[in-house]
Amino acid sequence: MNYTLIPNLADPANIPADGILSRTVYADDQMKAVLFGFSTGEELSEHTASVPAIIHILQGEARLTLDEDTMEVSAGAWAHMPARMRHSLYAKTPLIMLLLMLTERT
Repeated sequence: MNYTLIPNLADPANIPADGILSRTVYADDQMKAVLFGFSTGEELSEHTASVPAIIHILQGEARLTLDEDTMEVSAGAWAHMPARMRHSLYAKTPLIMLLLMLTERT
């Protein structure tokens, strides 16, 4: 049986000194997992995704906007978003976030 193991997604080395680092850590026909590292003050401007997605904050603090709601989130926060929901994120501190993009079943 095949499996994928990443011992520590929240490794501080995943946070760049300046900017945003993103890398796909897993992908198959059901989902894509992308790890993001944000330096303080970096942001993902408002956008939508064509598939449902899950945001999991692994380290740090952020301002997260989902549709019309804006909230302060920190390590441990988890959010599911349906396809085409407007969202954005601003890193208030160095931040590590896991994004799971799910394949819609028809």
